[in-house]
Amino acid sequence: MGEDAELLGLYWTVSGPVEVHTGREWSLFDFTDRCAEAEKVGFKGLGIWHADLEHILLSRSLTDMKRELDDHGLKHLELEFLMDWFVEPGDPRRVASDRIREQLLEAAGVLGAHHVKVGNIPGTPCELDVLIESYAQLCAQARERTDARIAYEFMPFDVNADSLEKALAIVEGAGAPNGGLAVDVWHMSKLGITPEAVSQIPPQWLAWVELSDGALAWRDDRIEETTMYRALPGEGEMDVRGYVEAARQAGYDGPWGVETLSEELRNNPIDVIFRRAYESTASQFLERSVR
Repeated sequence: MGEDAELLGLYWTVSGPVEVHTGREWSLFDFTDRCAEAEKVGFKGLGIWHADLEHILLSRSLTDMKRELDDHGLKHLELEFLMDWFVEPGDPRRVASDRIREQLLEAAGVLGAHHVKVGNIPGTPCELDVLIESYAQLCAQARERTDARIAYEFMPFDVNADSLEKALAIVEGAGAPNGGLAVDVWHMSKLGITPEAVSQIPPQWLAWVELSDGALAWRDDRIEETTMYRALPGEGEMDVRGYVEAARQAGYDGPWGVETLSEELRNNPIDVIFRRAYESTASQFLERSVR
């Protein structure tokens, strides 16, 4: 099983010393170096955060980036993150969101992204019917420009989708063939959504799966914990292998991402970050029946 699992080193896992949501979000690691390290350790893809994409494009084109990915055998790409796409047009948050939307969809088309991740990190309230309509419109616009899925990542901070039932209501309500859920082990564990529940997700709505680990109980500062104190898969208390099994049972057959936001990991040299991230995640696909 381990050999057939294609893994992506997602942005916040391999970005190096960045300031998540509080300052400089673009990586000091050159994009070419990231591609080379990914290939060296065995990753089949990478993730790019929108602020990092904007920074990379100061020195190279999307065509240049596509060439780098291809030259290093990286066939999968995650692009993130689109927020506030459901906010009323004209609102400054929506203006900023629309700019990022344009950038991400253009990049998804040129780079052949596997998916574009969207969600509600700020926790902005929205009526369900408005959210569904906005998500459907986003997916329709994306279909005109890219084959990438528009993966809705639901999480504890999203007041509109802090349960599996609410998240499914959004993607099922929109009914977009290129829509679906992004399931993150961290968020599932913190929300109390079991592997058994994940295994029941209709296969057409399971668009993407991310692996992480950490403590089951929250720290006092939940935002700080989420952005600084996650653990690599297999190094915490979460049932990572159980969620892998559950996603397989639900019919998921795509690549897998490692999403570990860890201050300790980010402060390592680039080769150490990539090697640790790949080896720990790959180990979750070995001895499938062992817990």
